[in-house]
Amino acid sequence: MSKKILITGGAGFIGSHLADLLVESSNYDITVLDCLDEQVHGKIDKPPNYLNKNVKFIQSSVNNYEDFEEVVKDKDLIFHLAAKVGVGQSMYQINDYIDNNILGTANLLNILVNSEHNVKKVVIASSNTVYGEGKTSCAKCGIIIPKLREVNQLKNKDWKLYCPKCGSSLKTLFTDETTLSNPSSIYALSKRVQEEMGLMIGNTYGIDLSILRFFLVYGPRQALSNPYTGVFAIFCTRLLNGKPPIIYEDGLQSRDFVNVKDVCQALLLAMNSPVANGEIFNVGTGIPLTIKKVAEYFTEKINPKLKPSYSQQYRVGDIRHCIADISKIKEKLGYEPKISFEKGIEEYINWIKTQRNDIQDKTEEALMELKEKGLLK
Repeated sequence: MSKKILITGGAGFIGSHLADLLVESSNYDITVLDCLDEQVHGKIDKPPNYLNKNVKFIQSSVNNYEDFEEVVKDKDLIFHLAAKVGVGQSMYQINDYIDNNILGTANLLNILVNSEHNVKKVVIASSNTVYGEGKTSCAKCGIIIPKLREVNQLKNKDWKLYCPKCGSSLKTLFTDETTLSNPSSIYALSKRVQEEMGLMIGNTYGIDLSILRFFLVYGPRQALSNPYTGVFAIFCTRLLNGKPPIIYEDGLQSRDFVNVKDVCQALLLAMNSPVANGEIFNVGTGIPLTIKKVAEYFTEKINPKLKPSYSQQYRVGDIRHCIADISKIKEKLGYEPKISFEKGIEEYINWIKTQRNDIQDKTEEALMELKEKGLLK
């Protein structure tokens, strides 16, 4: 008898790719629960065309308790991906992020504790944003987990990280799962609360549960209608509309970009491995890329007549560096990133060009909103 799997948020970017991989890999009975949020999907009243035709689709929300309870009760395994995303936006749409991310997860856990069900395993999607700034080292003081840079420092266009003890410049290190979390946004805080609730309830009631902290995921189907998240999508949307990508600070801030196919690989490994139970894993590549390099690469490939725009602006709460240490997931689960940056970007650009007629650049609108809220300076 085939396993019955539920993917919350399964009509979205990561969830739809996961559904494809599950369909390809085995004869699973897959159900997708998704509210089709307008900011992600645009104005649609049916599942997106890319959603696999071999899955059952239910349009509802993790905040609709009755619907959620009904769909959970006969499932064997749940991938909980449903969440409202966007760091800056979370700082003024606070209720929405708490409702979707924290209360939605609370609903799932409440159902698992208080209702009849067949669920044997839960995998919750978290985020590298729980760390805040990544791990660093000081030549004099050793390992440092830096706090966010002060606004007065950023006002002076000083973008670097300094040791809080001696004032020396800090060196970026790979961030492992033992690094203390230091959320700098409501979004990040909501993901940390998801983690803590999940592990607490899983441990108390003997529910096999794993947490995956995704770093910056990219790939085809990434929402192009959401100007608040997905730097690849934001850069490409502007370039295809004849506008240069906008770079904050000096562009030398670094990130770990991981392809959605590698994220789905990690999700399946967590699903199938008992050693993943009760554990948290980073999912990234361990390869740092600067925002400057990414912007220049996309500009060259899509619209070489343009040049990236260095605004010298900054967003309050932005981190400088955070790169994944993926040794734990490699050793325990056998994860190995398979999609190189060059291969992944080529596929991504080919896909985004097919979306040219549907792309609307909403960046300026988002920037105005962030400025009005005092988050872009």
